[in-house]
Amino acid sequence: MTDTYEVIVIGGGAAGLSAALVLGRSRRRKLVVDAGEPRNAPAAHMQGYLSRDGMSPAEFQALGREEIGRYGVDLVRDRVVDVTSGFAVTLAGGETVRARRLVIATGLKDELPTVPGVAERFGRDVIHCPYCHGWEVRDQAFGVLATTPMSVHQALIVSQWSKDVTLFLHTVAESELTDDDLRRLAAAGVAVVPGEVVELVVDDDRLTGVRLADGTTHPREAVFVAPRPIPQTGLLEKLGAEMQETPFGAYPVVDPTGQTTVPGVWAVGNAMGFGEQVVNAASAGYRAGATINGELLMADLDADILS
Repeated sequence: MTDTYEVIVIGGGAAGLSAALVLGRSRRRKLVVDAGEPRNAPAAHMQGYLSRDGMSPAEFQALGREEIGRYGVDLVRDRVVDVTSGFAVTLAGGETVRARRLVIATGLKDELPTVPGVAERFGRDVIHCPYCHGWEVRDQAFGVLATTPMSVHQALIVSQWSKDVTLFLHTVAESELTDDDLRRLAAAGVAVVPGEVVELVVDDDRLTGVRLADGTTHPREAVFVAPRPIPQTGLLEKLGAEMQETPFGAYPVVDPTGQTTVPGVWAVGNAMGFGEQVVNAASAGYRAGATINGELLMADLDADILS
């Protein structure tokens, strides 16, 4: 690792590695700083990525690291603790490295409902995305843990994968459901159960039910939850990037290539938005990498002309 790079990528998930791959193949001096805390670590498999469907996230990341290494990309396992407007990046290990451009791929964290059993089973039989995991649990008895009125939408969507779906209202009052909600739930065959959920029941390392505060237990084999997304955008905010509020938190304002309002800074993957699945994140990293390479080239050519 040197102390000066053309591009530093902060975050080594699909988005960051994809940007690094493009930049590596473009013969740029680049560094990836990765703290080793991918959002999808609890999942045994990832789905929906053509040619990689069913691969474990750990294997995907390992292959990505191997690929960028072929093109001279430096990779360091560390955490960025500070960054300045001049793109001086301070690592937890004490080193400071500098770059002409930054790619922020720090992702987001999932804040799970505080129901006993949810965190322990998350990524197995407690899941959040039917497009990621619905096929694997198809036709099982589903529960949906409602934490906001939007959980109705989740219950309706997952009914595509099972005709045995129960919406547990948990922290949502029955009065918060609209007439349209009730009509659609009935049409989809989704049962609605009021009352607080106090725990998930697990037998022999397998989810078997949902227990309510009144003591009743409803047999279920898979439970869908809606984690609260916590964008990891502190570095972007420190750099002065303009942020915009969304229903899923505050994310940076970006152009179609991921460039933020701070010249020279790109945001990709879940650092850019909530809905970036692995395949989307990889695509965003690719676009950012190609754009940055072209921008650096033109900047250097213009500098040569003026010198």
